[in-house]
Amino acid sequence: MKVLYNTIILIYTLLIRIASLFNIKARLWIKGRVGWEEKLASGTEGMKRVIWFHCASLGEFEQGRPVMELIREQRPEYSIVLSFFSPSGYEIRKNWNGADYVCYLPADTPGNARKFVSLLRPEMAFMIKYEFWYNYIKELSLRKVPVYLVSGIFRKDQHFFAWYGIFFRKMLRMYTEFFVQDSDSESLLRSAGFSNVTLTGDTRFDRVRKIALSSVPLPAIEEFTQGEKVLIAGSSWEKDEEIITRYINNYPGLMKWIIAPHETDEGHIERIQRLLNLSCVRLSQYSSDKASARVMIIDSVGLLSSAYRYAYLAVIGGGFGKGIHNILEAACWGVPVLFGPNHGKFREATDLLKLGAAFCFTDYEHFADITGKFLNDRTLYEHSSAASVEYVMKNSGATGKITDFCFNKVINN
Repeated sequence: MKVLYNTIILIYTLLIRIASLFNIKARLWIKGRVGWEEKLASGTEGMKRVIWFHCASLGEFEQGRPVMELIREQRPEYSIVLSFFSPSGYEIRKNWNGADYVCYLPADTPGNARKFVSLLRPEMAFMIKYEFWYNYIKELSLRKVPVYLVSGIFRKDQHFFAWYGIFFRKMLRMYTEFFVQDSDSESLLRSAGFSNVTLTGDTRFDRVRKIALSSVPLPAIEEFTQGEKVLIAGSSWEKDEEIITRYINNYPGLMKWIIAPHETDEGHIERIQRLLNLSCVRLSQYSSDKASARVMIIDSVGLLSSAYRYAYLAVIGGGFGKGIHNILEAACWGVPVLFGPNHGKFREATDLLKLGAAFCFTDYEHFADITGKFLNDRTLYEHSSAASVEYVMKNSGATGKITDFCFNKVINN
């Protein structure tokens, strides 16, 4: 099985190289790993007491970030190295000052893993949510480096628990501790014979609370809203936008509207503008004389989590594709959230649906019906808003639990 795994890694890398000829993300994936040994050696030269964090992409980064920030605050003697698998994470966070060095993770071959860990010399490693790279985990285990899974979530249909999953369960045996999001994951791991499981919850709750507590006003958005109710479509994709812009066109004066698309390239922004039949302004081009526009498009990244403070309702994108984006960023402000049908793998979505703090829509008519209810039923709105805030508060605290465990039970032993 090990030979098959390594062969698959090599084939995957070859396919990425081929794709890089015509795909920009694949090109970045390859280019970012060129000369990685020299870059890593130079970038980490002189570092002592290194802690390694690895994230697949931007979403996982947001789960690892609270732990990195708390370590930086409480344990400044440690250096933090952050690696990404995906260009969509690395390219946005490559200059993040919360880490001492940020890089791409080389392909998970035995040779790469051996060289990477030898150069890095970490005292401990944190893998975020779904990151299971056999050769890296094995190399850390051989060197007796503690390896932790942060905000892990497990389901019965994963290969770890299948009849053919012996190889993958062997890899799980190399982890020092699993910090899991929910009791289902804890029970599943324990039933498979793992005792090194701690139910901490999801670190994203701590992240969104911190954003809300430290958020500063956004003057352009504040002026644009002019005290009106605002619907924010966050991390929207094409299907979301088709439904939302249709509703906007039908009811332009009902609220102010802000669209923050997942993709902010020129082509996507222009597509949204073509869907709209009313005045629209991009945030990057906003000035006071454009405050009368009914729609604003946020055409940059990094502002959405703070922009939710101005929302009356939030529509979270991705629910008609691979899955919804971060709904907690809106919920922490007491904003009821709406999203499409593909949300089953997201525990917070399921929880908020049960609490009446979130609603799922499947088409335009469904979306219009739910939005109308929130606008006309104040009792419904207040219940949803309060349930959102209470849910975030109740589930916060995972970050402190994780760092307490790692430093008090491992490093200080």
